[in-house]
Amino acid sequence: MDALVHTIVDGLRHTLSGEIIIGIISMIPILELRGSILIAPWLLGTKLVPTYIAAVIGNLLPIPFILLFIEKIFAWMKKSKRLHKIPEWLEAKAMKHSDQIEKYGYWGLFLFVAIPLPGTGAWTGSLLAVLMGLKPKKSFLFITLGVMTAGLIMSLVSFGVLNNIINMFK
Repeated sequence: MDALVHTIVDGLRHTLSGEIIIGIISMIPILELRGSILIAPWLLGTKLVPTYIAAVIGNLLPIPFILLFIEKIFAWMKKSKRLHKIPEWLEAKAMKHSDQIEKYGYWGLFLFVAIPLPGTGAWTGSLLAVLMGLKPKKSFLFITLGVMTAGLIMSLVSFGVLNNIINMFK
């Protein structure tokens, strides 16, 4: 993943602003907002607030499309001899995390997206919302709140704000 981020940054650094690059990285599954905010201060030298805004917007851009169209895309892929295993694998991988959402509903979806752990995030949360039959508009609201929360957590860590607060009390 590190190589992917460096390739993207190196390829775009001279033509696009750091914030636009952050937004692009935030749209990529697996990397998402968490990956873009982590690299922002070191590789791109961007400031906290513009980084946060770019990462949140970039991470949210694909979500409506997933919520509205992933079922149709997966149905089409399942009919293909070459692609049929991909949606099956993605569905199985996503459903491993369904307990939290079954138990807490939309608040579980929020927590799933908000807590920045590997395998969680807006992409998987959106897929889970669809697979579990949650309403798209309401899911988008809770995913948005989760992305904003995850962005805040990652920003506090990446930009050293959390470390500075802890050091104030030492």
